[in-house]
Order: sequence, then structure tokens, then C-alpha cells
Amino acid sequence: MTKIHALYRRYPPSRPCTCQICRYFCMRPGWWLVSEARGAIDSGYAGKMMLEFSPDRSFGVLSPAFRGNGGNFALQEYSYNGCIFFENESCELFGSILQPVECRFCHHKRIGRGEKCHHDIAKDWNTGKGKRLVRDWVQYNGLSLPDGFIQS
Repeated sequence: MTKIHALYRRYPPSRPCTCQICRYFCMRPGWWLVSEARGAIDSGYAGKMMLEFSPDRSFGVLSPAFRGNGGNFALQEYSYNGCIFFENESCELFGSILQPVECRFCHHKRIGRGEKCHHDIAKDWNTGKGKRLVRDWVQYNGLSLPDGFIQS
């Protein structure tokens, strides 16, 4: 039996919405939990991910990539291209088990609650399992962690 992650209860899925605010949320890739990112990699999506770094560079987070930025570190120059999975006003992952928990939770009626969700997901990545998955993904993509990145 698979254990349900505690953050699924804290951040339940929102109702589907295509309003301007919710579509705007879809332009910025939401974050997966570590276990969700592992599932996305196992489903063949490693090349559609990017690695974002925490501000203090102590850990990284794998997320859906900006369009044109797959399989690489998150680069500012691609940030205006939107999420690689958001095409023609819809998400390729919507409603599937591969949709990031942050994407499922965010909604125009939950303004201000997304920051707490984002912070709690970051905690999931700042763990041994999160750091191992980042290290494996970096190696798989033939990248090297940049100087100053603390990987314990």
C-alpha cells in the first residue's frame, strides 16, 4: 500500500478553472513533490524538467521546464516562455497523477495560500531523498552542479 503524502491533505486539488488568473498560474511551472518528480522521470519526462535552486543554493527542486529549457538548469531567459506542459490554453498533465501538487492546488480563490504550499514543497526537496533525486537527474542529463551549490 502506498503512503499518501501529508501535503495532499493540506493542499487538496482545486476545481478546474480557465479564468485569466488561473491560466496565468499555468504559465509558471508549479513544483512537484519529490515522489511526484520521481514518477514523472519514470514516465519519461526527465527531458521536460528543469532544476531550480533554493536562494541559499543548499538544495534544488525539479519542476516542469520553461518551454525551451528542458533538461537543464532553470534559466531566466526562458522564463517568459511558460510551462512546457501548457499548450493551447491547457495543461498536458492536467488531471493526471503527474500533475504537480502545486498546480493542482493553485486557484484564483486561493490567492495568498500558494506561498505556503510552495514553502512546504521546498521542505520536501530539502531532504536526503530530494537531494539524491536532484543528483541523479543532473547526472542523467550530463550536467554538473554549479560552484557554490551545497549538495550533502
